[in-house]
Amino acid sequence: MSSTTWVGIKTLMRKEITRIIRIWSQTLLPPAITMTLYFVIFGNLIGSRIGQMGGFDYMSFIVPGLVMMAVITSSYGNMVSSFFGAKFAKHVEELLISPMPNWAILAGYVSGSLFRGLAVGLIVTLISLFFTDIQIHNVWIILSTVILTSVVFSLGGFINAAFAKKFDDIAIIPTFVLTPLTYLGGVFYSISLLPDFWQKVSLINPVLYMVNTFRYGFLGVSDINVGVAYGIIISFVLLLGFISWYILHKGIGLRT
Repeated sequence: MSSTTWVGIKTLMRKEITRIIRIWSQTLLPPAITMTLYFVIFGNLIGSRIGQMGGFDYMSFIVPGLVMMAVITSSYGNMVSSFFGAKFAKHVEELLISPMPNWAILAGYVSGSLFRGLAVGLIVTLISLFFTDIQIHNVWIILSTVILTSVVFSLGGFINAAFAKKFDDIAIIPTFVLTPLTYLGGVFYSISLLPDFWQKVSLINPVLYMVNTFRYGFLGVSDINVGVAYGIIISFVLLLGFISWYILHKGIGLRT
């Protein structure tokens, strides 16, 4: 990597991180408030009636899923809003004609979304300590899963932003795709409770593998094979990474 490329990546990272911190009331505070309400309603009120799930009290069971849900929405939302804003303001055209390689441009934006995803995940985890004790089964699984998942949805947000024509377009995928996948991804329940048919249907949901691998890092239990889950998550990173690079390389949806 040349020094010029590294300077470009650091500049993009600094710009993205500065933007996130500067508007913290829009980027970091809302997920904290939303997840606190989930903890109160689902954990305390409903959880006390449900009892145990997967051998753990309900609050402990849903904490990893809620943290992951916050990471997913924050990573995706940061990328899609930031990159579409740059495209709308014609900043992307300046990047495309700069000496920075396409992969470096992508890395800079993904790094910013990764920062926001990890920051929100940490905030939600700290908030959960007010409601339950957190167990840690394997810290490396926790860290690797949250990083890979954040990267996956950052890349997904990039693709959404590249094809979006107006601001309304960046809300379609989160509303009609991301939210259903997240809620049906085992955040609030174990798929072992479902009939066989719906268990098999659930297996086509990629969020299920991310949530369960993350939960395994905390509790040591999972509805799916962790090795298979890693393979699927890494495959999504590679696939979406290639698609994103190709979009930049060809200027699809970016050049007017």
